[in-house]
Amino acid sequence: YLLAEVLPVVMEESLAEYGDIFTEKNVFSVEDSRMYLQKLKEAGLKLKIHADEIFDLGGAALAAELSLESADHLLKANEEGLQAMKEKGVTPVLLPLTAFSLKEEYARARYMIDLGLPVAMGTDFNPGSCSSFSVPLMISLGALYMGMSPEEALTAVTLNSAHALGRAHRMGTIEEGKEADLVLIDAPSYRFLTYHFGMNLVTTTLKKGKIIHKKTTK
Repeated sequence: YLLAEVLPVVMEESLAEYGDIFTEKNVFSVEDSRMYLQKLKEAGLKLKIHADEIFDLGGAALAAELSLESADHLLKANEEGLQAMKEKGVTPVLLPLTAFSLKEEYARARYMIDLGLPVAMGTDFNPGSCSSFSVPLMISLGALYMGMSPEEALTAVTLNSAHALGRAHRMGTIEEGKEADLVLIDAPSYRFLTYHFGMNLVTTTLKKGKIIHKKTTK
């Protein structure tokens, strides 16, 4: 039903840019995921995958096989799959808040970075496994439990996340010609984003150079 009736409407009305699937035990198998993603690719969608979160089913290798834009979770991804992702240019998007919520081991960010993968991070906010969209806590977990430096954690939530969405050419860094999506923080250094953990240090938020929110003080 989804592929036969919903997908044509999605494409006709330009309702989506990316297609995604959760490849996991008791969810979608590698074989079903391959078929589904190939159908989405044929329809013209870019592809992503959530995989290897609880079990190593080979989702990372599938992401490389199909040259997906990104692969999320990867807590259990094996070395061969991660190496293949590097060779095919697949961005790993790590979701430490989900590991925290499920009491699972964190993804091996340090290993992936040393391998040469451009690690990104996201909150994975959802009602089932991660009822939090705390970017500050996510950044701290990346540094404290995943071996990332403050600079790597900051890059993961800015430039590399923009890259995972195919938008690094217009956002993700402070450069002339980019969209100036910025946050200003109340701290003596960006390193406080990892050090002063779980705290919202943002005072001002800008979207395309315009202030859309400013913290008020009494």
